[in-house]
Amino acid sequence: MSQPAADISSDTFFSSGPWTGYYVYGHTPGRHRMDLDLRFLNGLIDGAGVDDIAAFVIRGHYDGEKLEVRWHKRYATHDVFYRGFREGRGIWGTWEIGPFARGGFMIWPKGIGEGAEAVAEEEVSPPIPLTPEAPPCPPRTACLPRGR
Repeated sequence: MSQPAADISSDTFFSSGPWTGYYVYGHTPGRHRMDLDLRFLNGLIDGAGVDDIAAFVIRGHYDGEKLEVRWHKRYATHDVFYRGFREGRGIWGTWEIGPFARGGFMIWPKGIGEGAEAVAEEEVSPPIPLTPEAPPCPPRTACLPRGR
């Protein structure tokens, strides 16, 4: 028996299996890696994982048409609420622990988004300011007029 079109679309964007990614928050700089094993089925998410805090379990739901997800990440000591959106190679969004803490996250299926992880880890040089102290433009290049 074939699956309804909505289920096929959901399976395309929400693949069960190993995922990896990171979360961020203001009290600690940098990205904090997390590895997850997720199962997406009939609008429900469940799974387990580990990060730099401890092991956890995931329970929640997803909307295959809106490409939206919501889940609770449950540690032995506390819960974290996640809300995100499936876009590009992964799921990005925000997390919060009630009024106490919040931040962002991004996860992607392991193997598919390895390039996304590399891009996320790259250091980007700060731009050169366009001020009177900035050096003149190199020959044969386009420069923005000063003051813009």
